[in-house]
Amino acid sequence: MFIIQFARKFDIEEDVYVGNQVSYESVANGSSQGSIGTESIEASNTQASAEPVTLKDFYRLVKPGIIYSNLMTAFAGYWMAAHWDVSWVHLIMTMLGTALVMAGGTVLNNYLDREMDAKMERTQNRALPSGRMSANVVLWYGIILGTIGLGVLYFGAQSPLATLIGLIGLFLYVWLYTAWFKRTSVWSTFVGAFSGATPPVIGYCAVSGTVDLGAILLFAFLFLWQPPHFWALGIRRMEEYRAAGFPLLPVVKGTYVTKISMVRYVVLLVPVTVMLTAYGYVGYLFLFASTILGLIWAFMSIKGFKATGEAEVVWAKRMFLFSLLYLTLLSFLMVIDTVKIS
Repeated sequence: MFIIQFARKFDIEEDVYVGNQVSYESVANGSSQGSIGTESIEASNTQASAEPVTLKDFYRLVKPGIIYSNLMTAFAGYWMAAHWDVSWVHLIMTMLGTALVMAGGTVLNNYLDREMDAKMERTQNRALPSGRMSANVVLWYGIILGTIGLGVLYFGAQSPLATLIGLIGLFLYVWLYTAWFKRTSVWSTFVGAFSGATPPVIGYCAVSGTVDLGAILLFAFLFLWQPPHFWALGIRRMEEYRAAGFPLLPVVKGTYVTKISMVRYVVLLVPVTVMLTAYGYVGYLFLFASTILGLIWAFMSIKGFKATGEAEVVWAKRMFLFSLLYLTLLSFLMVIDTVKIS
């Protein structure tokens, strides 16, 4: 339920951005309207830089919505590996370490994206692009959070394997995805899916101590979920991504090619979720729900080929929200329907 509320909040913020953005074309042409817009932004940033930094600013830097949703999958992975035989102290240490590693990654993402955030109406008043917080502070904040998180996984959860997976995920997200592919290639979503699929594997491996079939299936589940989820948002906000200079798949290749790719990922999700039951990790309740939800999502994906214009935007929004519902429900069912140790 929280994720759906977060998605609605995100959509509202994006609508505000669309309605109030300064015309890039008018600024580039040197028109008086563009000049006024630029002066307004500069004045806003000057005023913002005079405002004190608060704890809320540091909290927002970690992108809490992303942390909470990914932590949900890490919890599901931990529970599935533990088969209800849970050490609560170990669970808390694993979740804390995972959350801090992810927080370090999202803060460093803010650091690397600061120049682009400063150009957007929706993000320019954040602490870093507005000037209230220096880039060095944000850089060290991200490094410290990530380092502490890895330390908690290693010493608190006592799992070198979970620590290594966390480190790999952090590297992939910050350097390979954010610093490189996000700005240069249509493969950015594919590359980003590797790091996005690590939280449940961290939780699982903290218990199992090995990368077995369960860890691989969890990785595949989250890896396949991410591209259609993000491309749905990309289709809905395609012109914004185009204006910002992101070479997202719908921007470069168009919506038809993107829809074909979305169908491929969604269809593959069904056999992956079936295998979680077939190999004895979860029960038949999860099997039934995941199959039904997967087929519904596949039907929605195929239906999108008929949508054009405004109908395509509406379809993309429904796909995005359904993807959040899908992940939330299946993560919940993965916990309650985990096969107990006999």
